[in-house]
Amino acid sequence: MDKNSSIKCSVEECKYNNHQEYCTLDQVKIGSNESSVTSVRETDCESFEVE
Repeated sequence: MDKNSSIKCSVEECKYNNHQEYCTLDQVKIGSNESSVTSVRETDCESFEVE
């Protein structure tokens, strides 16, 4: 898969990381893991899949 220069990723364990700091997906879905989000720790990349 080709890299998406618009989406950087440092999670090397993700199936969609090209191991050169980019994601290979066309788009990513970001979600929350709390009912009210007030910090980055309360969000998740819902596109993540283990490599």
